[in-house]
Amino acid sequence: MPLISVLTPVHAERAEFLAAAGESLAGQKLPEGWDLEWLVQEDGPDSAVAEIAGRFPFARYQDNGETLGVNIARNVALCRAGGSLVHVLDSDDLLLPDALRTAVEAFDAHPRIHWVTGQAHDLLPDSTRLSFAAPLEPGLIEPGVLTQLILDSGRPAVPCAGLTARTETVRAFGGWVATPRGGDLALVVALAETTPGFLPPEVTWLYRRHPGQITGQAGWTRLQAESMALIRQRIAALRGLGVRVGAA
Repeated sequence: MPLISVLTPVHAERAEFLAAAGESLAGQKLPEGWDLEWLVQEDGPDSAVAEIAGRFPFARYQDNGETLGVNIARNVALCRAGGSLVHVLDSDDLLLPDALRTAVEAFDAHPRIHWVTGQAHDLLPDSTRLSFAAPLEPGLIEPGVLTQLILDSGRPAVPCAGLTARTETVRAFGGWVATPRGGDLALVVALAETTPGFLPPEVTWLYRRHPGQITGQAGWTRLQAESMALIRQRIAALRGLGVRVGAA
């Protein structure tokens, strides 16, 4: 049976959101024959969310035993993934019911692609939703198109937390990157520079806005310039080497 592995790094302070994330997974309408596993990776010294993960029969929980950071926690979860596809679900975000089906069907319809990035709405604290425009027209995204947009704008250009990708391609690029900020973007640019991807027209997930989110914390902008410099250097290096990944 084909499997999609959903990776969720989490720390104790996000326990209040984790159950809602799990419920959004329980409500997924997967394509016929597909199954999912939820790899909950707790980043911290204690097993503070093990009980919450245990409420869901499709969850596979593990704790790091120490605090390593979100991108390392994602990579530890990645090493446990059994699916041919991996999907990122942050602990404070939610998937809409057709999210995983939309991604799987994109891979079936476009065998060349290695990644799908989902469109999102902001989920505000009062439970209202706020839309924002996609950076590109929905459809196939050829190698280099998204990365050029990032270079031109100086901004991430896509919500990286909605990524679905071929597991082996993510592993080949070393998973999520240990940049001070934007380790998820550093992975996305490697995928987008070297492989085709797809942007569905549908909104498939909700990006929760709340006071405790990492990007809203004091000091988040520190080392942001250095992180973007590393990302630009990665794009330039891939282009200089002429790296392209063959058909899946």
